[in-house]
Amino acid sequence: EVQLVESGGALVQAGGSLRLSCVASGFNFRLEDMSWARQAPGKGLEWVSGITKGLKTMYITSVKGRFTISRDNTKNMIYLEMNNLKIEDTGVYYCAKGLLCGDAFCPDRGQGTQVTVYD
Repeated sequence: EVQLVESGGALVQAGGSLRLSCVASGFNFRLEDMSWARQAPGKGLEWVSGITKGLKTMYITSVKGRFTISRDNTKNMIYLEMNNLKIEDTGVYYCAKGLLCGDAFCPDRGQGTQVTVYD
């Protein structure tokens, strides 16, 4: 059974930083691509960033240069370092198995961790 547990969400002032973590179990982590997605209040699920098993990283335009995704295969974990946070980054952040995680399809994801950015 795929299990993904996120942590690190918090209330943070605009311009601040947070580091999200996700521990994975139930599958061969090192062989899987992984993603972070988020859901803003009243909006659908949005894919934010991904990292392949080969360590290639991808981001949506709005977070490029501010967010950094990484993974540690020895710990079965992925991370999302978020800097210069903006109000529009507010939402529930989910860790997901694979690179396909959007509003229409995201079969394997965790319970999420809340990030709230205030002015």
